[in-house]
Amino acid sequence: MPTQEQKGLAFRKLHERGSAFVIPNPWDVGSACVLEQLGFEALATTSAGFAFSLGKRDNAVGRDAVMAHIEALASATNVPISADLENGFGDDPNSVAETIRRAAAAGAVGGSIEDSTQRKEEPIYRRALAVERVQAAVEAARSLSFPFTLTARCENFLVGRADLDDTIARLQAYEQAGADVLYAPGLASEADIQSVVGSLTRPVNVLMGLTGAHLSLQRLGEIGVRRVSMGGSLYRAAFGEFLRAAQEMREQGTFEFADRATSFRQISGYFPR
Repeated sequence: MPTQEQKGLAFRKLHERGSAFVIPNPWDVGSACVLEQLGFEALATTSAGFAFSLGKRDNAVGRDAVMAHIEALASATNVPISADLENGFGDDPNSVAETIRRAAAAGAVGGSIEDSTQRKEEPIYRRALAVERVQAAVEAARSLSFPFTLTARCENFLVGRADLDDTIARLQAYEQAGADVLYAPGLASEADIQSVVGSLTRPVNVLMGLTGAHLSLQRLGEIGVRRVSMGGSLYRAAFGEFLRAAQEMREQGTFEFADRATSFRQISGYFPR
């Protein structure tokens, strides 16, 4: 298995290729192993997919469980793991820094910190505090013995604040604070994505599978995107098939879903004996 330093360097190089790459989001060890065997060169955890797999809502799992999840995925695969670290599991910059250190200790070579408070009355941190939190994350990442790729996220569009100007201003501030990758999940148009990419000098991650921006990997690369993630979309796709099968059994009393299902042998082939 590659060392953490080797994984960290490999992850950095993926962002330097000059073309976009896909970093899919497994929700457990099994899905991570399959994605690795399918040839994906890096994986990212998904807070939503992981929470749903535990019967919880997004952002309801807690830091200790997330760290155990990161360790399980990093130990089971040979590719770099970037972690969805939500808002750092605390408001203050020190909590964010500790989350970065713990994620690295669990085996991640990258991670994202968002500026969402997870509170309805004030869903986004004040910009000054948000920048301080990114700075703390950057300092923690730089103190590690291997390259840790820090992603700073602006959550405006996900919390219903479709303010592109503020989103760009925040991402620019996070870039100045030292973030390696910038990310504004929820952008729904090619024009908005182009505006964000054009306003920054460091790599931009774009989320596909959530909004109406159904752009190809090739097109995203042409407009300057460097990384494409799925969030909880792969889990939702799998859950959709499960739900349709369950509803067929319950409502129709038939079992035709099994004819469409992947074979036992094919699934077994992805896992070691």
